Amino acid sequence: MRYDLESTSLEQLRSRESVKWTAYPPDVLPAFVAEMDFPLAEPVKRALGAAIERGDTGYSNAPASGLGDTFAGFASRRWGWAVDPAQVSATSDVVHGLTALLRVLIEPGDGVVVNPPVYYPFFSLIEEAGGRVVEAPLGPDGGLDLDAIEARFREGARVMLLCSPQNPTGSVPSPAELTGLGELAATHGAVILSDEIHAPLTLPGAAHTPFLAASPAAAEHGICLTSASKAFNLAGLGCAVIVTGSERGREIVSRLPPSAHHPGHLGVIAARAAFGEGDEWLDQVVDRLDRNRELLGDLLAAELPEVRWNPPQAGYLAWLDCRELGLGLDPAALILERSKVATSGGQPFGSGGAGHCRLNFGTTPGLLEQAVRAIAAARR
Repeated sequence: MRYDLESTSLEQLRSRESVKWTAYPPDVLPAFVAEMDFPLAEPVKRALGAAIERGDTGYSNAPASGLGDTFAGFASRRWGWAVDPAQVSATSDVVHGLTALLRVLIEPGDGVVVNPPVYYPFFSLIEEAGGRVVEAPLGPDGGLDLDAIEARFREGARVMLLCSPQNPTGSVPSPAELTGLGELAATHGAVILSDEIHAPLTLPGAAHTPFLAASPAAAEHGICLTSASKAFNLAGLGCAVIVTGSERGREIVSRLPPSAHHPGHLGVIAARAAFGEGDEWLDQVVDRLDRNRELLGDLLAAELPEVRWNPPQAGYLAWLDCRELGLGLDPAALILERSKVATSGGQPFGSGGAGHCRLNFGTTPGLLEQAVRAIAAARR
């Protein structure tokens, strides 16, 4: 079926009660948090509706749900990745799963490598798990700086949080980068926890390589965490998967406490429907995002030529370098004040974030145009 991804009205969107549509007053156009403005995939709606109709809102039993088999089928179709369903387990969300894994992998004060600018909850979850953030910033081209990562491992860090595809830049690590990272992990006895939540939204012109599929060393020393939440707009339902590719990874996951394997029941039902039957919807969303990416480039060139950006290779988040706009270290604050458009400020994303903001373009073309033109008009 064809989905209407272009004409959802602002009035319809404002009826939603998620954080995107309730965090700011009604005169603010939200383009900050990673929620899309598209209708749900029909298979997901049917699965959730059937569950509500039968009163099926109790506790989840993810191991018996078939979620592992369904995800393995999705991984095979989308990325050619052969996943053993027995090495798939469920958790409530990627951040919770990362935190739980860090707690079994590190001692208090141990360094954990991140590659800023990067998804800002990484910083707080490392601290919550008792670790210490050590940075190996992205290279000038936006790729992984393997030399910097190796230096952090030599200094004693033994865990790295990989964001692949990367948030906020939208870059997709190459197979060579991932293979090199796997080799570094093998050399130094490190574990790579790979957050691949944006992988289903890899856009035309790029190809996602699952870290565990990059090389035997990556499979041995990596653990993948991903979810249907970003790609299918299901964040509120609470379900993610932890995937391993070796007995070493399986043993690490076996040490997680029972509370780490407690997804929401409706989340499991929705994820199973999304991974099993959502390809048609996902293909259309990826096409819409590709066209929105092009539209955003045209709008920035016409309305805000001072803004520099690299069009993302995956996802619906644009990392905008606003330093030439003269809006200071936190352009998002002045953009909100002057234009009534809410973006994400760059500083919480770590080194390289000052003077930047992150704009969500996972919306209708009309609302994307409205947001960019409002920012441009306020600047004038």
